[in-house]
Amino acid sequence: MQAKSGIVSRSVSSVSSSRSGNFFARLLAILSVAVTIVMVDSVNADAEAANPKYAGIVVDAKTGNVLYSENADRLQYPASLTKMMTLYMTFEALEQGRIRLDTPVPFSAHASAQAPTKLGVRAGGTITVEQGILGLVTLSANDAATALGEMLGGGSEDRFAQLMTAKAHALGMTRTTYRNANGLPNTAQMTTARDQARLGIALRQHFPQYYGYFSTRAFKFGSRTIRSHNRLVGSVRGVDGIKTGYTRAAGFNLVSSVQVDGKSIVGVVMGGASTPARDAQMRNLIASYLPKASSRGGSSALIAQATPAPAMIVTPAPVPPKKAQQMAKTIAAAQPPVSAAAADLSLPHKGPLPDARYQVAETEVAYAETAAPKSDNPLVAQPMPAPTKVKTMTFKQQAAVTAPKPTPASMPTEQGDTSVDNVTTASTTPSPTRAASTSNGPTGWVVQVGVSPSRQMAMDLLESARSKGGKALASAKPFAVAYAAGGDQLYRARFGGFDDQRDAVNACKALKKAGIKCWAAAQ
Repeated sequence: MQAKSGIVSRSVSSVSSSRSGNFFARLLAILSVAVTIVMVDSVNADAEAANPKYAGIVVDAKTGNVLYSENADRLQYPASLTKMMTLYMTFEALEQGRIRLDTPVPFSAHASAQAPTKLGVRAGGTITVEQGILGLVTLSANDAATALGEMLGGGSEDRFAQLMTAKAHALGMTRTTYRNANGLPNTAQMTTARDQARLGIALRQHFPQYYGYFSTRAFKFGSRTIRSHNRLVGSVRGVDGIKTGYTRAAGFNLVSSVQVDGKSIVGVVMGGASTPARDAQMRNLIASYLPKASSRGGSSALIAQATPAPAMIVTPAPVPPKKAQQMAKTIAAAQPPVSAAAADLSLPHKGPLPDARYQVAETEVAYAETAAPKSDNPLVAQPMPAPTKVKTMTFKQQAAVTAPKPTPASMPTEQGDTSVDNVTTASTTPSPTRAASTSNGPTGWVVQVGVSPSRQMAMDLLESARSKGGKALASAKPFAVAYAAGGDQLYRARFGGFDDQRDAVNACKALKKAGIKCWAAAQ
């Protein structure tokens, strides 16, 4: 009996030893694979840092301190990082009420013809603003970016690029110039790693309610499931966006935002040699510099907590081209009133690309009153500047002007130019609908609170402003002034009846305290 017991004991021991050996073998195999991955990432990161086109920066998003910098101020091609500014302008329009997430975005022949990657919407079709946003943050869709740019630029991508550049400079991105809305090659379109870090922080800080879109892993577009190009989202702890980019001239670009354990950084890698090398370098930067970031510095609201987007977002199917024309006609009427900040060039809300191009001859310089900064972060010098008074721009027809030609190796099928579309402003005589609404309105000093696509919406805007303006607007007379812009009729929403400049300025200050943008001028 004892012998049998010994045999059983040795048998159990043998089985146990065998299982233990298999466990350790599997463990060693797993560790070997992990070490190999780390070594490959390390090699890729080292090779990337030695790449002559490489530029990178890591910024502590809570304090604005630069934790790492290499060629951070050297001019680089942004590629699809351009779409970060296109999205910034889209989010700003949403916040101002100029558009909504369900506003139709029409596709012109120019937008539809953009080079891949793209959603593939035909000319005459439309998508919603939300589908456009998702198309940019996941697929980096060039056609959707152009369509959004044309809509926000009054029918002209060139004009939208000018607005993008102006916004970039107002945010302190002094070395950035935009020539299109999507980042397709143009040798005049340049930026720096430092400027892109500044923009990444501004997107989080200014639009936390929309920033969650950057963490979208996939979304349904009709019958298609479109997945994100950003491989770090969901694979690196704390990464919640922001954007990838690539052209042959630019190399592989990436901006990443990271929030872990009360620390937050924004990293930028530009000019990467490949997707794996670029991603490996970003992982290396995050691992090296996130521990060095502050968990206390800066305002707690500096990087607002945005609700992450769900892993899969389902959107309505794109509108068939046959219905697009009819829907496009409703865009202006469906939009809420446009703020004064949106009307700084008296731009139309929609319109085809003009056949003729014009060069600016002389311009009366507009001035703006900058909104108070939302944080002490030195990297975001003047966040969310808001124009408060705009003078008329005068244009003179010139010969056609063409943009600098992109390098042949990276020339896209469609390439925008850098000319300026003609903008004309003239008074029209509207049919009276209210006693207070006349073609010219009261004389003397007036306060303008916005521009609307219809008289009724302009008057509604005035009534809303009056309810918030208090005593300063008690005796003011609301009126709407019609004018033509780019073939469209728009209406300036104004208050008149002020005795002098002081009364008008005081009324405007009261409106600003209530969150309403305005400017005072002599009628």
